[in-house]
This record gives sequence, C-alpha cells and structure tokens, in this order.
Amino acid sequence: MMSDASMQDLQDNNVVTVVAVNKGKNSPLAVRWAIDNLMTNSKHTFILAHVKTRHHHHHYGQHVAAEANSGVVEDIFTACRTICARKGVRKEEVVLEGVDVHSALIDYINHNSVTNIVLGASTKNVITRYSHVVRFWIPDVATMINKAAPDFCSVYVISRGKAQSIRPAARHTDSSTRAPSPVSSTRGSVRGGKRSSDEHLENGSRRFRNDGGESRRRPRNTGKFINTHEDSVRDHGMDITRVQMSSTSSLGSDQFDHLSSNSSSPTAISRLKQEVNQTMSMYNEACKEAISAQKKVNELQQQKHGEIDRFDQARQAEEAALALVEMEKAKCRAAIEAAEKAQKIAEKETQRRRYAEQRAKKEAEEKKRALNALSNNDDRYRRYVIEEIEEATKNFSGSRKIGEGGYGPVYKGKLDHTPVAIKVLRPDATQGKKQFQQEVEVLTCMRHPNMVLLMGACPEYGCLVYEYMDNGSLEDRLLRKGNTPSIPWGVRFKIASEIATGLLFLHQAKPEPLVHRDLKPGNILLDHHYTCKISDVGLARLVPPTVADSVTQYHMTSAAGTFCYIDPEYQQTGKLGTKSDIYSLGVILLQIITAKPPMGLTHHVERAIEQGTFGSLLDPSVPDWPVEEAQCLAKLALRCTELRKKDRPDLGKEILPELNRLKQLGQQHD
Repeated sequence: MMSDASMQDLQDNNVVTVVAVNKGKNSPLAVRWAIDNLMTNSKHTFILAHVKTRHHHHHYGQHVAAEANSGVVEDIFTACRTICARKGVRKEEVVLEGVDVHSALIDYINHNSVTNIVLGASTKNVITRYSHVVRFWIPDVATMINKAAPDFCSVYVISRGKAQSIRPAARHTDSSTRAPSPVSSTRGSVRGGKRSSDEHLENGSRRFRNDGGESRRRPRNTGKFINTHEDSVRDHGMDITRVQMSSTSSLGSDQFDHLSSNSSSPTAISRLKQEVNQTMSMYNEACKEAISAQKKVNELQQQKHGEIDRFDQARQAEEAALALVEMEKAKCRAAIEAAEKAQKIAEKETQRRRYAEQRAKKEAEEKKRALNALSNNDDRYRRYVIEEIEEATKNFSGSRKIGEGGYGPVYKGKLDHTPVAIKVLRPDATQGKKQFQQEVEVLTCMRHPNMVLLMGACPEYGCLVYEYMDNGSLEDRLLRKGNTPSIPWGVRFKIASEIATGLLFLHQAKPEPLVHRDLKPGNILLDHHYTCKISDVGLARLVPPTVADSVTQYHMTSAAGTFCYIDPEYQQTGKLGTKSDIYSLGVILLQIITAKPPMGLTHHVERAIEQGTFGSLLDPSVPDWPVEEAQCLAKLALRCTELRKKDRPDLGKEILPELNRLKQLGQQHD
C-alpha cells in the first residue's frame, strides 16, 4: 500500500494517471502507451495499480481468481518496471484489495481524484451466442469501468499498443469534488433565509443540470457497444435524474413553505417556481431523449440481426461453393493421374514392342548369316573337309585329345604343316550349332593379338580349327596341371593386363559391342611366351550401343555362363551389359594372385584384407610377391565383383590403367 507521504504528493500533483496491470500481455503495452501519450510534465503522477481479489467468484460471466502469493504480484510489476526504467519515468506501485476488479478501481478513482485511468483490453471474446438469432453482450472490466467511472476521469482502453476506445472526462476535478461542503440548516431572518434557500436551490439545480447533461452526453461517448449506450441512458439518465429531481423537489417544497409564511418575499417564490418549471422541462426532455435513444438502439439491433443473418447465408453459400470447387479439383486430379498412368503403360508397351521387333530382326539376320556360312559360297574362312580333320587327329585318337569343352572335345593336330587345335561339336549338343555359328561370326570378323585366331572350319561336321597354344589354358597353369612350373608374379600381372585389353576390344566392337558371357580361366589360352588370348566366344552376344552401359540393359530370356563367374544381377534379372563381364574379370584377377578355386574367394580375400592377413592368401608357389601391389590388385578385383553393375569400375578408364601400371612393374622386375 502507499505511504502517507505518497498520498500527500498524489493530492498535490495536477494530473494523476493510473495504469491497471495484471498478468495479461496487454498490460506492458498499456504502460508503454500511457508513458508515450499521457506523460506531459514532471509533476504528472504515474501509478501502477493491481487489484488483488479476496475470493474466487464469477461476475457477468468473467472469472476472477486471486493471486496465490506476493511472488505472483511481483512478477506482474516486473515487466512494467522495466518499461518505466527505460523511459526514465518515476512511478508509484499500488496493490488494491477488493471483491472484484472494477469496484476496487472505481473506489480508488473516486477517493484519489484520478485524472486518467488506462486499462488493457480483454483478450477474451465478449460475445456469447445462445441461439442462431439472439446474441447477448457480456461486458468485461474495461467496459464496466468505462461505464461507471466518474465524469472527471478519462478512460483509455488499450489493445495491442493502440487505443481501442477513449472516453474523455466531462469536467475537471477540484477541491469541492474531494471535500464537498454541507448545506446550512440554520433558520435566520427572511433575508438570510432567502439567500440560503436560493443558494440551496441553485446548487440542487446545478447538480441536476450536471447530471442531466451527463445523461445526455454519456450515450455519445459510451464506446463501441450498443448495449452500453442503452444502459448508460437508463442508469445515468433516467434514474439519476429522478433522484436529483426528488431531492430538488423536496428542498424546494420546504423552502416554499418557509417562504410562504413570510409575505415579504414574493420574488423568491416566483424565482423558485420558475426554476422548478425549468427543472421539470429538462426532465421531460431527458425522458424523451432516452426513449428516442432506446428506439434507435432497437432499430440498430434489428439491422444488426438482419446483417448477421445475411452474413451467415453468404458464408454458407461460400462454403458450399468452395466444397464444390474442391470436389471438381479432386475429380480433375484423378483424371490427370489416370491419363498419366495410361500414358506410361502405353510407353512401356511401345518400348517392349520395339525391343521385340529388334530381337526378331536380329534373330532373322543371324539365321540368314548361318545359312550363308553353311553354304559352299562362304569364303570368310578356310574350309576343311572331314578327311583332313580325321587325318590331323588320327581319327580323333585319344592320344591327341588335349581338353574337353562344354560343347565337345578339343584335339591337337597339324594342318598345312602348322600345329592347330581342333574343337569338335558333339552330336547331342542342342545349342552346339548355334554356338558354332556364333563363334564363326565373331572370330572371322575381327583380329586382335589377345583374341584366339580361327584358321578354318568344317561346317558339315561342326569342327573349328584354331591356332595351337603351347601353354594351354590359364586354369591349367594356375593349378600347375602336369607338374608345370609356377608362373612368376610379373607374368601374372602381364596376363591380367592382356585379358583386360582383349575384353575391352570386344566391348568396343563395331557396329555393336560384344559381351563374352563366359569369361573364365579355362577360356583364356597362353602361348609359349605366355601371351594371353581369349577363346570360346560362342556365347558372346551383341548388345545395342544405347544400352551397353545403362542401368536398364539388354534383357535376355535366360542367363548363360559358368557358375561362380556369372554376373549375379544378370543371372537374377536377365539384364545383360558390358559390365556383366567385369564381374567375371574380378574373379579371374583374384585367382591369378591366389591360385585358389572361385567358390567363396571374394569373401575370403575381403576378410583377409580387413584382418591384415592378406599375404597368407597369395599363391605360395611364388616366393617374392610384392604384397602391397598384390593387395592393390585384390582391392580392384573386389570392386569388380560388386553385386550391382553401377557400383563396378569402368574397364577402359579405371581397370586397364591400373593393370598396365602393374604390368610395367612386373617387366621392370624381370
């Protein structure tokens, strides 16, 4: 509570501004607004007031709760203190106690002659709908103070840092307002009685005019709510006027009786009658104005109800239109999605049809070439008769047999005084004729140092004549078949580089790339200088250049190749590409440095590298392995054996340059 000295200062100052604060967010905004707009001079008294209610109760639908302790009150003043400190404003803090907020503030305003009262607007909705037609207005604290505040106090309601409503003071307070003097009741002479009666009647009339004027002025300054206008007219116009009227009438009657007893004061009687008549006339005018205001209020309410009904109808029509628009949009989206889906299906069908036509065209061309190759007019290769083949192999003697392929045995012989290897097609091989024709097509159309040379053929009996390779297959040499010497590590690096070179030649073949599909150590031959040559291209397939390295590649109806060397993705999906051979190459590279079977080899090498025991996996028949270089080759091979094609390295840009580097390292060592 305020001290006696503070109360004395409050009485001495000219202007007193009180800002009502609470826990709401509008209170700091109201304080800032009051400082910026109402602080005019240093004598201006600035007070922060907070009402602490005694009990929980409801007041016109508004719930007011008492603070739990003084700590809550301190928190309420904290934000406001900060604002005053920043603005350099001296302020007083008042904590009021009362049953409700507006009664405590009104009492404080009356007792302390407050010039300005500033309140934050309520954040709660003041309109409650009980039906679709009738609405009731529930006043908040600011509305009630705006209505009940004395006429010498200006009321400011602040919302979001701006003045929502302003009710200026009708008159200024003075000393008589704070301490009204009583009317003298001493009966004296006729002259003295006349002066006392006149003064008393004039005071009553003045009070009535003030109250009556207030009753007429207040409806024009009641704020934004119509019901507040009606209450003000009724309460402060008619009721207060009746009280003042009865008081004035009683006083006038007493004085009239007193003066009528004295026949020497006719002027006072006539003046009293005149003022009574004026007072009654003013009262009648006030009643007429109140009735007229009530009629206007009723008309405005009816207009407002009609506008609300029209607004509801318009809103419902708008909602129905929006719902219809949303339904049409949904139908449009569904139609667009269905059209896009149908278009995608049509594109897929068109692509499938195109691929089917291409496959049919290629198969027709292959058959045509096969017929031409089997005809006597085919001069692309040397044609041998069966008698020459039998003589070279001594009637296919077992002593001349040097190997067994997937489609028949291989014999060593001599034709035209040149050692040759003759591969004979088995009669029961269902795919043998197709493989025979494919190998003839491939080997007769290309020449490369790392591809085996086709010297001729006997198409009637399915015999192919190749140049003879002294060291046989890479598989036999790695396994040291026939107790042959071990291949040095430098030669192994050279063989790896030559395999990749021959494979790149196939992949870059014109007009279309070739995929070997059966690359393995048994199909890689070595001459007496350990020069590597790729053979057995009977399973090679032509792949369109547009899909040679793409993700969606040439689709085969059935996978072909050798287990442990065949591409897992090609085996699962039937999608063939040049990187299908990269997987087989990776397994071969691991076998070149380890001389171990292909089953699970990638797993063993990867685990040995992780555990740091890679050196123990290298071929023990080679004593001087460069472990670091061999491990680099193993890591490259592991990249080649990735399960997905897109994760495997490129043959020409990544694999071959590294293998050529290792080849040069081996040549320097030799």
